[in-house]
Amino acid sequence: MARTVFFSFHYQRDIWRVNQIRSIPNITGNAAAGFKDASLWEESKKKSDDAIKKMIDNALVGTSVTVVFIGAKSAGRKFINYEIQKSLERGNGLVGIQIHHLKNHQGETDDVGVIPKAIEAAGFKVYNYVDVAKLANRIEEAAILAGK
Repeated sequence: MARTVFFSFHYQRDIWRVNQIRSIPNITGNAAAGFKDASLWEESKKKSDDAIKKMIDNALVGTSVTVVFIGAKSAGRKFINYEIQKSLERGNGLVGIQIHHLKNHQGETDDVGVIPKAIEAAGFKVYNYVDVAKLANRIEEAAILAGK
């Protein structure tokens, strides 16, 4: 089944890692408030928090699962927390995917990040990224847990 999935992640720090795994067959991804490229992200920095929240709300429309890519500094970030909260409010499945072991544009891996508490508190799971097939399976598991 094709899914429309929202991707939540720390854009500045983890975009390189996330871009390595974003193009999954049968998955249409809306990334971090719709930031599919750096120009949108740069533009968003000029907007108010309310405007960014509206972008996030709009990007969540039509999604059934939210993947929270967890890097070294993801937990506690204002907009990642907002994306998780809004995903839960709309009934999306959630899955946390740890990406610290993937290399950035300088070939460096990162420290293990803290898991945002709301993911497991809501009964969803967190996994290390292995490959696109396993990620697709994890997305389906989250959808089933959410009744989607």
